[in-house]
Amino acid sequence: MQKITICLITGILFSACSNLTNERKGALDYVDPTIGGVGLILEPTRPLVHLPNSMVRIYPLKKDELDDRIGGFPLTVISHRIGSAFAFLPVFGDDDPWQSTILIHTQEAHPYSYEVSDARTYDRVAVAPGAKSGVFQMERADGSTTHRLRFSIINASGFIKAQGDSALVGEEDYNGMKVFFYASFDGTLQDIEEQGPENRKNVLATVNATGSKLDLRYGISYISIEQAKANLEQEIAQKDFTAVKAEAEQAWDKVLSKVQVRGWDEAKKRVFYTALYRTYERMVDINEHGQYYSAYDHQVHQSDEPFYVDNWIWDTYIASHPLNMILDPEKDQAMIRSYIEMYRQTGWMPSFAVTFGDWPAMVGNHASAWMADAWAKGLRDFDVKAAYEGLRKNSLEATLLPWRNGPPSELDDFYNEHGYFPALAPGQPETVDRVDPNWEKRQAVSVTLENSFSDWCIAQLAEPAGKGEEKELFLKRAQFYHHVFRQDKGIVWPKDANGNWIEPYDPSLSGREYFTEVNAYTYNWHVKHDLEGLFQLMGGKAVAEAKLDELFRADLGLPKWKFWAVQPDASGLVGQFVMGNEPSLHIPYLYNYLGSPWKTQKRIRMLLDTWFTDNVFGMPGDEDGGAMSAWVVFSMMGFFQMTTGVPVYTIGSPSFEEVAVQLPNGKEFKVIAKGNSPQHVYVQRAALNGKELEELFFTHEQLMEGGVLELEMGDKPLRISI
Repeated sequence: MQKITICLITGILFSACSNLTNERKGALDYVDPTIGGVGLILEPTRPLVHLPNSMVRIYPLKKDELDDRIGGFPLTVISHRIGSAFAFLPVFGDDDPWQSTILIHTQEAHPYSYEVSDARTYDRVAVAPGAKSGVFQMERADGSTTHRLRFSIINASGFIKAQGDSALVGEEDYNGMKVFFYASFDGTLQDIEEQGPENRKNVLATVNATGSKLDLRYGISYISIEQAKANLEQEIAQKDFTAVKAEAEQAWDKVLSKVQVRGWDEAKKRVFYTALYRTYERMVDINEHGQYYSAYDHQVHQSDEPFYVDNWIWDTYIASHPLNMILDPEKDQAMIRSYIEMYRQTGWMPSFAVTFGDWPAMVGNHASAWMADAWAKGLRDFDVKAAYEGLRKNSLEATLLPWRNGPPSELDDFYNEHGYFPALAPGQPETVDRVDPNWEKRQAVSVTLENSFSDWCIAQLAEPAGKGEEKELFLKRAQFYHHVFRQDKGIVWPKDANGNWIEPYDPSLSGREYFTEVNAYTYNWHVKHDLEGLFQLMGGKAVAEAKLDELFRADLGLPKWKFWAVQPDASGLVGQFVMGNEPSLHIPYLYNYLGSPWKTQKRIRMLLDTWFTDNVFGMPGDEDGGAMSAWVVFSMMGFFQMTTGVPVYTIGSPSFEEVAVQLPNGKEFKVIAKGNSPQHVYVQRAALNGKELEELFFTHEQLMEGGVLELEMGDKPLRISI
């Protein structure tokens, strides 16, 4: 009996200690950068090491998280998933140093550092970031003081060379710009070898250290080698690896701790905080301590203002920027000002404002949604007249062709006159030279739908910009979506230049000739600026709700591998619903506008539980540098913004019992979900600051004033609209 009592007491104490340990875990402790590290069809996530929204970004070069070999580390990512500069690798073992890799024995990944040991030698390398700099630390397991360091040119041309006996410098050409580095080590250069063609020689440096550890500090610049050295000296010159890592850890703890969650499921916390970490990958500030190189005019500018680049606006306008506007609105306005500065430098408002210039990816003019949303939320520290001018010019004086910049084509002239992008019948050859005939094609229906929304957003900025007389023009263009909705079929449909509906046509299997990355089942719901108008075209709310139900249930009609041959970006499938691509992110919340919010609650919880898990398979599609993750953050907190430009949030089904958001004005916004559990996914009652909500909506202004959104959760749906 005494033995049993002691065991019970021990068990109780252990449980109490375990609970105390969990309570003491900070937000940063839950981040696992390897989540999503194996792509489901598409690209995996990367365990990226960087400071929030900062220029230098580093990760291990390997296929995915199942790959046990590392071929190197880029000294920096230039633009997300597009390009990097300079590969670095410490050479462990006696293999051919030019072909050597690290065979992973152990790895430890954090936002602020990455560490790996080699399975053959047990040598170790770790990296920690500064803003425009970084530090690698190598350690020899056998106590040797000799280190071999390989530096490689990644891009078309460049050089790497020694500078004295304790530094290396380099320059790379990348997409019309240059990238520079300066690296110093606390050892002595003993030997240097070269390999490769004259215009891109790789370097193997042998360095003697004072002990088994060697720190390699480096700076990156888009201006010059001298500036790279200055960036190094200003940020980390007097700091060892441990100090740089500690400062990076503090920086991450500060931003991630803005949101505190409490709940029953530790795995969900890992998913949530990893998603929040990923939202800080982009945009990045490339101002190098008072000056920056702009690839938009190829000039070096003196400025104390941040200059943010690397934005895939087709993805990020939906959730990433709205999340920024809650957690750090000053930073998001600085990003908008960067876009406007790019417009001033080039004469065009950029689309994908990447580091090497405007990349005309995808379709639409979605900087308009971002800027209209900021203005609607009272975030107005930017030149709205210049913003409107640039957005207007993009809409009326530039081509709307997918993946193209430049003046209007004959298809744009047709669009402006007739209100839709004309499509080609199956098998009909492309007649417009500027259209990619092989892969991207016309995307005719998506171009019409996306630009209808973009023009609605421009209309919201007309009066603030002093161009109120033009508002009606853009509101009229916002209705162009009617021209590609076939009412007798109840779905979006391509139309030819003669005004005839294209036949034959399969809404499921029609690819980029008509749509952007997903099919008609998804784009049927893309009229975010006129939901009532869309529902009426469908035949009323009851019919629209039935169609929405069918979206999640419709069969593909053929094996998935055949479907993906046509629709490779349609991943994370639930029926025809595509969780793994951004055009779908608002769709589960549409039930709140159709009088059946319980279906939103059911779908949101199912989608989060199914597709966003805390393992290497926990990302259903391309994560897109924070775009998909921002939706996860919003949805797990329990609300989402349906339409950027309309500062209203609609309520879903939170993943936690309590969420506390620390607002930049010093106030706090809480979501308390009483009785929440894996089974209790349905909202029974909702109140904001003690006042009952008649509908599951609240405004951005109410959120930023702070307060408490209180939800009572139950296991049975409330089949009436609250």
